[in-house]
Formats: sequence, structure tokens, C-alpha cells
Amino acid sequence: MQTRNPLLDEFAKLTTGAMGLAQAAGEEAKAAMRSQTDRMVAELDLVRRDEFDALKAEIAALRAELAALKGPGAGSTAPSAAGRKKPETGRSTGTVPPGDAAG
Repeated sequence: MQTRNPLLDEFAKLTTGAMGLAQAAGEEAKAAMRSQTDRMVAELDLVRRDEFDALKAEIAALRAELAALKGPGAGSTAPSAAGRKKPETGRSTGTVPPGDAAG
């Protein structure tokens, strides 16, 4: 035979309510932390991963297009040492018109 103890019933109700309050407080703390983190990330002006990946793919496509426009065998953009001229010293070219200034 079981007897109902009002003290134990009240204690059970109190702990149930306290657990519900603790759970709600935990959810509130989690939401506050998430909003604080989102605000901090927005202030740091960070880039999202999907935006980074899209930009990376676009840059790769542009590099491929640029390589195709340069043509085959255009691996180096700098002229070789034999093809370069040494600049002349002591002469001003400020008053000399360009060679193709005919019209």
C-alpha cells in the first residue's frame, strides 16, 4: 500500500519546474552567445566559405581563359636576358616624338 506524501509531491513539482527553468536559461544563453558571435563575425568582415569557394572557382576560370588568350608557349612573361636591352644613360627622351607619330 502506497501513501501519497505531499512533501515529496511538492519536491517533485519544484525540481521539475527548476529543470524547465534551467533548460530555458540554457537555450537563452545559447541564443545570446550565437547572436554575440554573429555580431563579432560581422564586425570582422569575414568571408563565408561558399563565397570564398565561388570566388576561387571564378579566379581559376579567369586564369584558364588568360592562359588560352596568351597562346601556347607563352609560359614566361619576362623577356630572356639575351633579348633585353641595357638602357642608355645620359640621354633624355622627353622631347623626342614617338616613331609612329605620323598621323
